[in-house]
Amino acid sequence: MARLPYADLTTPQTKPLVDQIVAERGSVIHLYQMLLHSPAIAQGWLDYLTAVRQKSSLPGDIRELIIMRVAVLNGAPYEADQHAPIALKEGVTQAQLDALDNWESSDLFDEKTRAVLAYTDSMTRQIQVPGEVFEAIRKHYGNQQLVELTATIGAYNMVSRFLEALDIHQDDKR
Repeated sequence: MARLPYADLTTPQTKPLVDQIVAERGSVIHLYQMLLHSPAIAQGWLDYLTAVRQKSSLPGDIRELIIMRVAVLNGAPYEADQHAPIALKEGVTQAQLDALDNWESSDLFDEKTRAVLAYTDSMTRQIQVPGEVFEAIRKHYGNQQLVELTATIGAYNMVSRFLEALDIHQDDKR
């Protein structure tokens, strides 16, 4: 059970944003139900995550592998539950999802994907990225995509930390 009650989605302050979230995402998931305690934060979050997920030039499978790896590293099951079906739709295989815990010893990831996963691990675990990890990813991506990769990793670390700090889970009752 979440540490705070979920926000009232019918107040005059939340209703316009609720309508926008439903229009863009189909429903108001628990994450946004919690964020809506602060409509300004919820709006900024929605805008940022929409840019990361829907306006980036990154391939969907790479984006979703990043999100799923961050969820694994941060022990964020809600994030993984939300994104596993999306990852599969974007072309990630179930075997790849299953191998994310130990991707370094798996042969399911090519050199480019391994560079992305190493970058994700460095940003998530150590914050500072060693030069050799950055150079490995730089071989595969230009400046725009490097910014988008970095923003995606940072954004989903933010998501998992928010979810876990407030104990938000899929099976919570509204």
